[in-house]
Amino acid sequence: MKILAIGSRIAHPEFGKGVVTNVSAMQYWVTFIENGLETIDFDETFDIIEAADEGDLDTVSLYEIERSLKQILKTYSDVSEVVPIADKWKGGTLILQPNDDNLLGKEIPVDVFFNKIIMVRDRLRVMEQKVNSSNLEAQEKIDLQQYITRIYGSLTTFNVLFKLKNQQFVGQKSK
Repeated sequence: MKILAIGSRIAHPEFGKGVVTNVSAMQYWVTFIENGLETIDFDETFDIIEAADEGDLDTVSLYEIERSLKQILKTYSDVSEVVPIADKWKGGTLILQPNDDNLLGKEIPVDVFFNKIIMVRDRLRVMEQKVNSSNLEAQEKIDLQQYITRIYGSLTTFNVLFKLKNQQFVGQKSK
């Protein structure tokens, strides 16, 4: 079994695409685009997208890995930034139970739900940029910006899912 070097890119069936950022005695430490840092055993099933040259193993600095990872994320992902879910929700399930016992409930993995919330946020940001760069009248831009800010405010309920406070939704501040 060949051991991958730091900087190798892989695709894992559960965690998605990622980059090997450290190698221990029995595991790879991999930073995944959608799931952040995870450890995986050498014998786990995954595809190698690109194996880094083993000769570079001792010359790669953490700064270079971070810079490379950011470049890979920008190149291969439509997500503007990596947004990790709070640890307590990883692997959890969202249960939607109707009041009517004759109707079936629905279970959704929290990670899937969180990714949908992130997509909504990213699309709101794109809309905000388009409004700002449009040929609309100044007052129309202000009105649309206020609607967008209110939408962000409506989404603050989901801030509990975010690992990092600076990535949470922020609505209109009260004066």
